Amino acid sequence: MARTAGSWFRAAQTAREGHVSAGGAEKDVDFVDAGEDVNDAIDAAYRTKYGRYAESYVEPMIGAEARATTLRLVPHEREGDA
Repeated sequence: MARTAGSWFRAAQTAREGHVSAGGAEKDVDFVDAGEDVNDAIDAAYRTKYGRYAESYVEPMIGAEARATTLRLVPHEREGDA
């Protein structure tokens, strides 16, 4: 199944915003396309961490489909925020 088929991803692409809860922190965020510089950095980190495994394991995680679905979470600025 393609990563873009997941309901959470379709909802994120449609709404372009969401709410994140992690480690006791709560934040409203905007979902924006990651951009080539972010994708390049993620790919390099992934190769460094998992490069010792078979190429068949690494390549799908850094391929075009994975890059196309990478989103950056940006704190949502609401009117009245300081």
